[in-house]
Amino acid sequence: MAASMSESIAEVPAEAPVAAAAEPSLVFDVRDLSVYYGAFKAVRNVDLDVRQNEITAFIGPSGCGKSTVLRCFDRMNDLIEGARVEGQVLYHGIDLYDDRIDPVEVRKRIGMVFQRPNPFPKSIYDNIAFGPRLAGNKGNLDDVVEKALRQAALWDEVKDRLKKSAMGLSGGQQQRLCIARAIAVEPEVILMDEPCSALDPIATARIEDLMQELKSEYTILIVTHNMQQAARVSDRTAFFTTEVNSESDTRTGVLVEFDTTDKIFSAPSDERTENYVTGRFG
Repeated sequence: MAASMSESIAEVPAEAPVAAAAEPSLVFDVRDLSVYYGAFKAVRNVDLDVRQNEITAFIGPSGCGKSTVLRCFDRMNDLIEGARVEGQVLYHGIDLYDDRIDPVEVRKRIGMVFQRPNPFPKSIYDNIAFGPRLAGNKGNLDDVVEKALRQAALWDEVKDRLKKSAMGLSGGQQQRLCIARAIAVEPEVILMDEPCSALDPIATARIEDLMQELKSEYTILIVTHNMQQAARVSDRTAFFTTEVNSESDTRTGVLVEFDTTDKIFSAPSDERTENYVTGRFG
């Protein structure tokens, strides 16, 4: 074999050109995805695709596997003892779960923003510079930090306090800092796991506006319990629910429906989706 799979994924362009056709190009192609924790099947048989420069939302009741599926895209489930993934997650045609793929290389391409802001106990500057330094960036870090903070709509608020602790920022500012930290290493994809659940409505609106701005340069996947948020910001929506095993009382997440957001919220194909988005259950 001429090149390793790690080299192959490294060769995927960070900003692959958008197809000339109306349909955006495919970034992820997920087929028959199931996730296990030990013998327990947490999620089963998920099929969906994620397209470039779109926001894809995962919605559904608690425990339906939204975050579990999200973590498959950057192989974060690898860090959970006993977790294993079956099926296929293709990233630009490359199988992310091929034995030859380096998970660290995957995470350089696919950034993650977590539910609660988690700035490092360092200066604002060092938070943003951390990833590029780790990646061996020898360029001008000042430019990297400024660009990331500008992209995260935070530069004007912190440009005069870059050497001060990030812990002194408000919750909404901290979450935008975490977004800036994620994009400082120039990923193609940003995963967001309920990024607004710990924020007030004003900070939430800022993050939603930011997502709309960022999708021109990034592909975004977001898990949210807030259906109105999914309706406001996403292009496509996946609705998950749970199947309960009556004998063991265990719950397995299943993908009920995946379509354009307009269709999911106005004319869903599955009655379970309609019941959820209209508030009849969940």
